[in-house]
Amino acid sequence: MQTVLSVAVVMVLITSFALLWRWGNLILTGQMPTRLFAFLAILFTSGLDVGLIMFPLTEFPIYQEEAAYGFSNPLAIAFGFWGFLIWLFYFLTTFYFCVLEPRLRLFEIPWVKRINNGIIIATCAFTGFLFLQYLPTYIEGITPVYRYSLVALVVLAAVLSSTDIRYVKILSLSSTWLFFSLILVMWAFGGLGLSGLASNLIQLGDYFGNLHHFVIPFTDYHAFYLFWWFAWSIMIGQFVARFVGGLRTWQLMLALLIIPSIPIALWFSVLYGVYERGLEITGILNGFMVFVGVIFVINSLDSLTRLYTDNLQLTVDKFGRSKYVLMHWALLYSLILFYQFTPLEIEWIGLVVIGLYVAIAVLLFLRRAVLTEHFGTADR
Repeated sequence: MQTVLSVAVVMVLITSFALLWRWGNLILTGQMPTRLFAFLAILFTSGLDVGLIMFPLTEFPIYQEEAAYGFSNPLAIAFGFWGFLIWLFYFLTTFYFCVLEPRLRLFEIPWVKRINNGIIIATCAFTGFLFLQYLPTYIEGITPVYRYSLVALVVLAAVLSSTDIRYVKILSLSSTWLFFSLILVMWAFGGLGLSGLASNLIQLGDYFGNLHHFVIPFTDYHAFYLFWWFAWSIMIGQFVARFVGGLRTWQLMLALLIIPSIPIALWFSVLYGVYERGLEITGILNGFMVFVGVIFVINSLDSLTRLYTDNLQLTVDKFGRSKYVLMHWALLYSLILFYQFTPLEIEWIGLVVIGLYVAIAVLLFLRRAVLTEHFGTADR
């Protein structure tokens, strides 16, 4: 399975840079273009979830103690699993849905459409399931009643938010500013000061000196993250492509590689300072972390729900607001509960997505004449 994953990652990297070389100056515009900050806020908050907020503090000790991670420091390792290079996954799919899909409509082929929407629904519910599973870690002493009730409310909020496209911009921008606020609060709590933050950022910079280590999976846990990014890549690209607002291909790539990595780097650096000092996050600060994490989950579920309902024409216009909300809340919450009785792993979904990548590549080759007709004279 890791061999398949390794080949898939390498092909994503090669294809991404081939697109940059061939169509680097092509101007990309989606169906609902937004300004750059709004676009990046939508991408950042839709393409990440509560794991970004909660996982690092539990992972730093693993990266410090296990020999497989000895080539770098825990902070650089954590950043390598979330930042910079892996955002090429989203670059590739955003480019495809912004430029190629409107002309080829491969995702409207019935069997492709069924597989794609099955992936979206499964991943949407799996995201809720992970949140349910990890809630006792986030909220110590939470009872089963409150745990299941909170997940039900989060799913309901996401479905309600998906009823109107204007909510996605409000939710994304709000959660982005909340995340920056959390970074500032955690920085003050950790007592790093400017020198401590700068020192940690320098440690994080070791990631770039070891970039080659992160291309293919070097542990099972690294493979888990790569499968996770694959599982999300097609649907996030399909969702955010509509918001691209006149960027050139090279600008889109640089924006995706650099801009989301900045808040991730700052967040991991302040969290690492808290970890090194052995500080315990409790009370209001822990509540703030949980709140921001919940907003991230709502944002992710909102974007995925909006995507599959649009694709399958199961929309508010068709069913009315009340029926729409009840139907999709019941579907997603039922699947979340159902996952407790299945051995489903994110790796399985990632493998299906890789298979879909291969199928689309074959279809692109078979329809290459259409691409030649449209892009034979495209700017390089």
